[in-house]
Amino acid sequence: MKSNIGLVGLAVMGENLALNLESKGFSVAVYNRTTSKVDSFVSGRGKDKSFTPCYSVEELCENLESPRKVLVMVKAGAPVDAFIEQVIPFLDEGDIIIDGGNSYYPDTIRRTQYLAEKGLSFVGCGVSGGEIGALTGPSMMPGGDPKAWPLVKEIFQKIAAKVEDGSSCCEWVGDNGAGHYVKMVHNGIEYGDMQMICEAYALMKNLLKMNNEEIADTFEKWNGGELDSYLIEITADIFRKKDESGKYIVDQILDTAGQKGTGKWTSESALNLGAPSSTIAEAVFARCMSAVKEERVAASKILPGPDAGFDGDKESFLEDIRQALFASKICSYAQGFQLFKYAAKEYNWELNFGEIALMWRGGCIIRAVFLNDIKQAFDTNPNLENLLLAPYFTDKIVACQTGWRNVVSAATKYGVAVPAFSSAINYYDGYRTETLPANLLQAQRDYFGAHTYERVDKPRGEVFHTDWSGLGSSASTNYDV
Repeated sequence: MKSNIGLVGLAVMGENLALNLESKGFSVAVYNRTTSKVDSFVSGRGKDKSFTPCYSVEELCENLESPRKVLVMVKAGAPVDAFIEQVIPFLDEGDIIIDGGNSYYPDTIRRTQYLAEKGLSFVGCGVSGGEIGALTGPSMMPGGDPKAWPLVKEIFQKIAAKVEDGSSCCEWVGDNGAGHYVKMVHNGIEYGDMQMICEAYALMKNLLKMNNEEIADTFEKWNGGELDSYLIEITADIFRKKDESGKYIVDQILDTAGQKGTGKWTSESALNLGAPSSTIAEAVFARCMSAVKEERVAASKILPGPDAGFDGDKESFLEDIRQALFASKICSYAQGFQLFKYAAKEYNWELNFGEIALMWRGGCIIRAVFLNDIKQAFDTNPNLENLLLAPYFTDKIVACQTGWRNVVSAATKYGVAVPAFSSAINYYDGYRTETLPANLLQAQRDYFGAHTYERVDKPRGEVFHTDWSGLGSSASTNYDV
């Protein structure tokens, strides 16, 4: 009997997805370029289960029911393209290739078109939840050729995470690269969430002089309220974990953060589309700052900061930190969903923002209780311009605003870097400001480059130029700065 689906790539994520698929009643043909990995899997974790070991791409395709569905779990980039070229000769019209890695969405757009020209369907599916989620139920964000969705829907929705009402954390996102785009922005928001939690930690440790157990207790308490989320939950666990010598592991970890590129991709997309996603970008830059460890060590011996220690009320300031974390988190998500609106317009995607929030409620790294409120906001008003304008989030920001400002002010006063908190509040203040100083910026651009400007007393779209120095001309330029 032929298998329901084929899986290529038996690293940790691939293995766990294979086991997840089999546990939900699907038979799986498995293949890995290093074929010894196939043997070790079927004789180890996959022993006595519904797996068919395959030792070539041709054998894999021969063992799949029609239309063939091939889930590729290999490193993003050239390896995906290489496998596509390998497998094409053994596929028939209507067969489906699924990329479950963290591929760059323009590659997915290109691959969808390329395979459609050959009569094949391509699905780019973002998968979030790490290795545990892959095994027990991830959040899945599929996009690509819409003809493929009815053929893979049952499989995807069965293996995806479920929330309390039984809903699957998987729904069709949109055409071509939409699925991988949504996963990319998910990761950008994840960068923001993690950086904000780190800033809360820095304030607790450096200003309030809290020890690890106190910090763990605080995050555990916060996880019982409106900050309830996977990242807050695991942060409490992290601060309690000790190594075999009795030392807290978190204190033994070098403060240089790695990154795989999805946060940078999100920021690049925001810049390309003109979307103000500043908090996500600051989270990326914070990782870049952490990477210059040796420079920071040297600079710490040369560059002075404030000498005064924190002399405020500890419990009151701790609540301010909680409010700053929650308000900044709201702004980060608002920026992510605002970016979706820009991308949907640019790429002609019909993104359902409420469904995206639903897909993130379980299985994924940024799962949080307030995603229910995001879904409700977009269900109530599908044309919502910005999450901050939804009544629930407006009320929450107003309630947190004083504590949020206290934290950013205190961090500046006492010399603790909080780039995400600061960026988030600047985003909020910029978005709520009717008149920004960009009028002066436009005057400067027109002065040195004749770039023109619009006037407040004239219709939008009508442009003007002034000979500011008396030495120029009345002509304008198309060059941009």
